[in-house]
Amino acid sequence: MTPAQLSVAFFLQMFVIIGACRGVGWVAKRYFGQPQVVGEMIAGVILGPSLLGLLAPDLQSMLFPKESKSILFVGAQMGVGLYMFLVGLGFQAQHFKSNARSAAAVSISGMAAPFLVAVAIAPWLLGAGLFGKGVDTFQATLFMGAAISITAFPMLARIIHERGLSGTPLGALSLSAGAIDDAGAWTVLAIVLAAFGDGAGVAIKAIVGGVAFAGLMLTFGPRLLAPLGRIAEREGRVGPGLLGVVLMLFMLSAFAMDAIGIHAVFGGFILGVVMPRGLLAREVKRQLEPFAVVVLLPMFFTFSGLHTQLTMVNSFSLVLVTAAILGGSILAKGGACWAAARLTGQDNPTALGIGALMNARGLMELIIINIGLQRGVIGPALFSMLVLMAIVTTLMASPLFEWVYGREARERGELGALNADPDEEPPRAAAPAAT
Repeated sequence: MTPAQLSVAFFLQMFVIIGACRGVGWVAKRYFGQPQVVGEMIAGVILGPSLLGLLAPDLQSMLFPKESKSILFVGAQMGVGLYMFLVGLGFQAQHFKSNARSAAAVSISGMAAPFLVAVAIAPWLLGAGLFGKGVDTFQATLFMGAAISITAFPMLARIIHERGLSGTPLGALSLSAGAIDDAGAWTVLAIVLAAFGDGAGVAIKAIVGGVAFAGLMLTFGPRLLAPLGRIAEREGRVGPGLLGVVLMLFMLSAFAMDAIGIHAVFGGFILGVVMPRGLLAREVKRQLEPFAVVVLLPMFFTFSGLHTQLTMVNSFSLVLVTAAILGGSILAKGGACWAAARLTGQDNPTALGIGALMNARGLMELIIINIGLQRGVIGPALFSMLVLMAIVTTLMASPLFEWVYGREARERGELGALNADPDEEPPRAAAPAAT
């Protein structure tokens, strides 16, 4: 396709993507009590070969020609990275510090149990030919452990914001544990990619570089960036010049994380964590969130959906594999996080609520399995199974959380309206922390 043809295709794609994501998201929220972002995840799958490509293959090919997918990919990475920057802006350090012990216990348990499941099922999946060529049992086990243990980092922030849990112990503990959990999962993924042929240098660069970046940003970032906050307070606004500086810093942070082999989302999140609070953070959220959530993030959901072919799960044996992955993932992740929360002093409703939230995979699962598919670690069939697992566990999060925690918390006056509109203000994370 010529550049002019790509331009025409892009604008038509965005018309369809935004319309589908907003529409399905509205239905999910209005009629099923799900966050808008869950509907957007499903909309991405609907636009892919699993539904639109099955019912109207010519229309789907016309809307999403192969040559245009690289444009969608770039927009998708921009969207998820910017969204995580907004999540980081809502980080409250005091909540993380007060919950560090419980968060560490929950996150470690939420990784250890899924890795035991991975040890059990990876040889079976490998024997079924669901991994890429050249993948051995060790690599398959590490990848499945990372995929099963990942937590919906942005999704937790969204649910906690919608449920009015900002500033509560449960919100702080859940997102703190999610942050530690996902950092560990990305480290494991770096090791998988290194073992898959990139060499030990890839893993070393990712681990050392990530720790160095986070350490420098958390240590020196607040002091170096403080003048930006003072400028905003002095001028009483965040003008185009100051917003441009913030976006340049975001791009540089995303580049740094991508360059060392982790992911742009962590660069965005860490920058958001160390940005000055007050007027600067509020105005940056207000100005950037609508475009990031309405335009860019749906590009990510659609890009993932275009690679999801649920029709590949077309035999009893593959349905059995999917059920085993789903059941093992839910029991290992949710159960282990509940048990760890109880052992560190949380009451049972809070521990159950944490288990329900931590069990959601969402965006982060889609990111990690997209990388696995692109690098040839997993095949299309296993990718589709893991997309299904991501959707089901994310769909479970809100109703399960409401069942085990919501009613009692509302009686105590601790929980906001269930159907609060997440688009009324930027997503806030009560503490650090994924269609």
